[in-house]
Amino acid sequence: MLLKSVYKSAKVVKSGTHFTTVNEFTDQLPALRPKVLWEAALAVVKTGNFNVDKIVTEEDKGAPLATLVSVMTNTPLAIARWYPYSLGTHNEVKVKIDSEYFRGDLYLNGVLPGDTVAIVDDTISTGGALVALIKAVREAGGVVSEVVCAVEKVGSLGVEKVFRETGVAVKTIMRISVTESGVEVLNSE
Repeated sequence: MLLKSVYKSAKVVKSGTHFTTVNEFTDQLPALRPKVLWEAALAVVKTGNFNVDKIVTEEDKGAPLATLVSVMTNTPLAIARWYPYSLGTHNEVKVKIDSEYFRGDLYLNGVLPGDTVAIVDDTISTGGALVALIKAVREAGGVVSEVVCAVEKVGSLGVEKVFRETGVAVKTIMRISVTESGVEVLNSE
């Protein structure tokens, strides 16, 4: 599995109070090889149920993966942004986000009342981004039927937080442990 090798060779940096990776898949350092993205997207599609109206992600690191999953499943994509458009259309919803990387507001457009949604992201760490996305979908009148992340940072307890705060179970492809001394891949597809 290429994704496993990407994480085994990832650099580790301190991000606030957390250790995080800098790598090809999430940061495009070095540039993201199509084979790596394809492999991750294929694993996400095989893991999740994408019989939904929309796929949702946030504009940061999950966008390349969710875009390819959208193409592979022929499902419209809605990307939550860090800024509003304020057009008065497209059912814009604003929610608070408190994640490992960002604290502030998140704006979701394009999810309509009654839409069934699958959320796709590259990594779940503390779970803050996913909790915000789930809340945004629900405030827009949508239903979250599926959340799939390619990578789970187990020490950050994000999967547990998302379930505790939203009742939604997160599916992951690969689990990793990140410490100052490096990355350990705990399991992978």
